[in-house]
Amino acid sequence: MPNILIVAEHADGKIKKYSLELSSKGAELAGKLGGTPIAVLLGDSVKGMAAELGKFGVKKVITAERPELKFYNADGYSKIISDIAKSENASVVLGSATPMGKDLLPKVAAKMKVGFTQDCISLDIEGGKLKAKRPVFAGKALMNFVFESVPQVATARPNSFPTKETGGNAEIAIFTGDIGAMRAKVGEIKQVEKGETDVAEADVIVSGGRAMGNAENFKVIYNLAHVFHGAAVGASRAAVDAGFISHDHQVGQTGKTVNPKLYIACGISGAIQHLAGMRTSKIIVAINKDPEAPIFTKADFGIVGDLFKVVPILTEKLKKILQE
Repeated sequence: MPNILIVAEHADGKIKKYSLELSSKGAELAGKLGGTPIAVLLGDSVKGMAAELGKFGVKKVITAERPELKFYNADGYSKIISDIAKSENASVVLGSATPMGKDLLPKVAAKMKVGFTQDCISLDIEGGKLKAKRPVFAGKALMNFVFESVPQVATARPNSFPTKETGGNAEIAIFTGDIGAMRAKVGEIKQVEKGETDVAEADVIVSGGRAMGNAENFKVIYNLAHVFHGAAVGASRAAVDAGFISHDHQVGQTGKTVNPKLYIACGISGAIQHLAGMRTSKIIVAINKDPEAPIFTKADFGIVGDLFKVVPILTEKLKKILQE
């Protein structure tokens, strides 16, 4: 039976939102193949998170718990996943296009000597094969991929698929195989606590560009983001390079690729490098005083005006609407 293998990611004892999205999509694809959606959880203490995946369509969760797996390790993780893919007769192996996924899944494909594609925004089954769609040429075009080799390995862009909670239960199995030699080991990870939503996971993003002028002016961006309760603050490369905000907020070809339900671009001209990182957002709102700014060609809604006048008014109007 051709099964779907999903590599689930987690942090702080919780399954990442994009892994739940991928679980729902994997369950849908497995139904079309007549197979079983199976998730893999790796780490030093992951069994307690397995049940959550069952609620989103996964029928079986394989946990690999070892002290050596506490932190991501390309050697160990790729060996475990490729071994499980073989033992579970996986015809498709899916991961998320995150820093870990972008490093891990190509290694899995290489170990199994099969094809691979990255950062997909659409996945479907056609003629019994995985059909994937991904942006190319800095997002100016979309390309379809059909795999000839099995298993078919791909990563999906976060926020590309809806989560579908089925309320089901998953069988839990334990990986007991060899994890192999790990040539490099992570001794410690120090996480900077910002108390802010990661742009890669946010449903709503409010971004500022070079027109912000300085770091202090980003307050108007934060004020608007706070109205949405959980929105993230993004930025263009120009704003980051100018030192207005840190790089972890950068959206674009050299920053993070995002796909939120709502993207509000404030004072961002719309350079192709920035558009490549956010053009698949469900709704794009652009605020810029230049009516010829390229961002308006991609926006669903546009406001031509001074962001320092428009954004505070928008913030107050939204507060009133959302409080009603």
